[in-house]
Amino acid sequence: MEDFPQTVAGLGEGELLSRIFPRLGGPRMPLGPGDDAAVVAAPDGRSVLSIDTLVQDQDFRLHWAGGYRSTGYDVGWKCAAQNLSDINAMGAVASSLVVSLTLPDETPVSWVEGLADGLSAALRALGAEDCAVAGGDLGRGDQLVVTAAVTGDLQGRDPVRRSGAVPGDVLALCGALGQAAAGLALLDSSAPYTDLGGRERALTAAQSRPCPPLASGPAAAAAGAHAMMDVSDGLVRDAGRLGKASGVRIDLDPEILRAEAESLADTAARLGANPLSWVLGGGEDHGLLAAFGPEQDLPHGFRIVGTVLAPKEGVSGVTVGGAEPAVLGWDHFGG
Repeated sequence: MEDFPQTVAGLGEGELLSRIFPRLGGPRMPLGPGDDAAVVAAPDGRSVLSIDTLVQDQDFRLHWAGGYRSTGYDVGWKCAAQNLSDINAMGAVASSLVVSLTLPDETPVSWVEGLADGLSAALRALGAEDCAVAGGDLGRGDQLVVTAAVTGDLQGRDPVRRSGAVPGDVLALCGALGQAAAGLALLDSSAPYTDLGGRERALTAAQSRPCPPLASGPAAAAAGAHAMMDVSDGLVRDAGRLGKASGVRIDLDPEILRAEAESLADTAARLGANPLSWVLGGGEDHGLLAAFGPEQDLPHGFRIVGTVLAPKEGVSGVTVGGAEPAVLGWDHFGG
């Protein structure tokens, strides 16, 4: 007789929570999961707060064209990474996370347990050891939805906003460019996942389990970054957001970007794609974009990708070598 996995419909909410909480662990907090609300310490007297949502078939797929299946571990890791990245972009250190799950009846319990494991593993591996999962909520729905809200501690520093860049600044980036977009293209292609080599599997992992450079946000804040944000929707689109908030124009260096694209050339050739479009428009690597004064020493891991210029009538907020970019990046409603 065939074995069928146990589903969430076969468990009560209390039983499902009892499977999840022991997997989360993490540092102690004044009051953790179990009451109507948790209590989180705020040593700085201020808290940075952000929230993000992953929706099945919009932000992840359970089954990909090449045969790869997204595990709960993948989605838990990605949920943690994208939320931690937003706190990092303010120059803060993540302190707590709450998670809301919407689960179809047929969701295997093992998938939910894997999600909890992925969350916990990402917090440890990405360097967010001071961040604890403070609780969350469970609900029933037609598709999987994972929403997390995260708090962060500024540790006595001022938050670094998008609006502080000034003409003459250099624009620097820490983290990968285009790798998650290349991984998405591989997962979305008909190429069997089992046929992918080590390099290509690493690119799919960049999409499924991104690794934002969490230590770099506080380091950039301490170094005096004028403006900062994470690259979640593509270099062009997010550089444009930083430029608009600061009232400046951003010019990206085409030679530097072509060199970034070169490492993706073989994969692009296999898929008939342009690797530069991944570098300009792919954002789920969650790299960190920051503006520094030209005299400032860049923190470890940052490299210059462009310059900050005064606005110019008739010229868009972002150019590549002075020209209009052909790739704009991701828009949740515009595609």
